[in-house]
Amino acid sequence: MELENHTEIPVFLLLGLSENPETQSVLFGLFLLLYLVTIFGNLLIILAILTDSHLHTPMYFFLSNLSFSDICFTSTTVPKMLLNIQTQNKVITYAGCITQMYFFTVFGLLDNLLLTVMAYDRFVAICHPLHYPVLMDTRLCAQLLLLTWLLSGLGALPESMTALRLSFCAVVEIPHYFCELPEILKLACSDTFMNSIVLYTVTGVMGFFPLAGILFSYSQIVASILQISTKGGKYKAFSTCGSHLSVVCLFYGTCLGVYLSSTWTHASLTGVFASVLYTVVTPMMNPFIYSLRNRDMKRALRILLCGLMYSK
Repeated sequence: MELENHTEIPVFLLLGLSENPETQSVLFGLFLLLYLVTIFGNLLIILAILTDSHLHTPMYFFLSNLSFSDICFTSTTVPKMLLNIQTQNKVITYAGCITQMYFFTVFGLLDNLLLTVMAYDRFVAICHPLHYPVLMDTRLCAQLLLLTWLLSGLGALPESMTALRLSFCAVVEIPHYFCELPEILKLACSDTFMNSIVLYTVTGVMGFFPLAGILFSYSQIVASILQISTKGGKYKAFSTCGSHLSVVCLFYGTCLGVYLSSTWTHASLTGVFASVLYTVVTPMMNPFIYSLRNRDMKRALRILLCGLMYSK
């Protein structure tokens, strides 16, 4: 069959997770619940940090920004999916697809870089505790935050810009619930060699160096903790970074699952499931991990919730 005119603006169809009406109803309820929990949980983290002066420290400053990033990250995909199910309309415009890919990449990279900065913060706090107030001052924290935003915005540009040069058939059916670049490349009618190089270069650079920074920070942290003589001291030192380490493992584990499945398989259920973990479950779990494993955060949340209840 001959291809349609590639100069026309293509129509993208997000096929979603299922075409069965009953399954779609279940998925709508499930994803709506997960989305609301994600928004509510991360907003609680942000409000607790803002309202509790004891949490006005670099660690919680970056945690509040991570929660904001998680809200934005989930909001780039889930609302559109819910709208498509509710209206039974699978169409997403060409501009909408490119925009979704860009902001999905931006907030994914931002999560990655914020986790790296948080690892550095824990490294300074545990390995150089006496110099911590000087090294992690307000100015440096603001500069690090600005740098993460700049690198995320600029790092997402090459993938989105090179995607603009692709040609597609008149109707493009995406076997996914959002516009993910690896899936888009599989459906392009033009040569995608340059796009693949850009994709794997950006993924490699923005994945390797932050992960290397996290691994280096934790290698130094572990070495410092082992030098502590008392068990109580070791436990206290490790408890300050246990939540962050759990989030790092969850984030990188699901990221690895997504890109391995997209490389080895073609639109498999495994790849879609990995994407769900990456885009929905991970941002939802972060508030639970930090609130359940952190005594200061639990106290701040308790005060915040009590204040909200008594104010009514």
